[in-house]
Amino acid sequence: MTRLGLTRLRGCMLLAAPLLLLGATPTWAQTSGIDGADTAWMLVATSIVLMMTLPGLALFYCGMVRKKNVLATMAQSFAAAALVSVLWMIYGYGLAFTGDGPYIGWFDRIFLTGIGMNSVSPFAKTIPEILFMIYQMTFAIITVALVAGSVAERMRFSAFMLFSALWVTFVYIPIAHWVWGGGFLATAGLLDFAGGTVVHINAGIAGLVAALILGKRKGYGSENLAPYDLSMAVVGTGLLWVGWFGFNGGSA
Repeated sequence: MTRLGLTRLRGCMLLAAPLLLLGATPTWAQTSGIDGADTAWMLVATSIVLMMTLPGLALFYCGMVRKKNVLATMAQSFAAAALVSVLWMIYGYGLAFTGDGPYIGWFDRIFLTGIGMNSVSPFAKTIPEILFMIYQMTFAIITVALVAGSVAERMRFSAFMLFSALWVTFVYIPIAHWVWGGGFLATAGLLDFAGGTVVHINAGIAGLVAALILGKRKGYGSENLAPYDLSMAVVGTGLLWVGWFGFNGGSA
């Protein structure tokens, strides 16, 4: 090819490059339809967030209580996961993420009515709605389980189960709707990618109030309240640390 031909070829390539860039559509710009890569990542993120409660928080808490209360403390995390899962699928998801009310959602998804295998999440546009529901369910689970640490060795198991059902219904679900479900805080511009409002402030205040109401543990100041095994608490801390990849990355 002559020098003139090479010059013309380079000129054509320079002119074509901007057109190619304008015509390219990056994958993150898609607005609808289930994306395989997004779905795969959210499956991983959901599993990691669930791992933060089982066994993460369960090990973290039971390692810091007395030996006689290890199984009871661990059982609280497992029972909270089971109870909240059922309540979330019956009415929790619908009240938190459907409807356009400023304070609470509606029963459009009671018993997951209307969700099919190919239903696309209205919030995360590229994943199935059933996956979005389960991912948000793991957040409700860990928030209730976080409160369990404030009542460890102070509350009967039956009382904790009743508290969990009432608290997730009348506190967690409305606040989740306010912030993540299109409620008045979301409308006002509040952004919460890491659960700082819905999970951490929410569970922190609930735990503080519960601890103040219940008072000191029996035997405080007179009995040996040394933790059973702090190595278990360290393992639980590590699992919680790893879980932040799914917690934050999945939310974003």
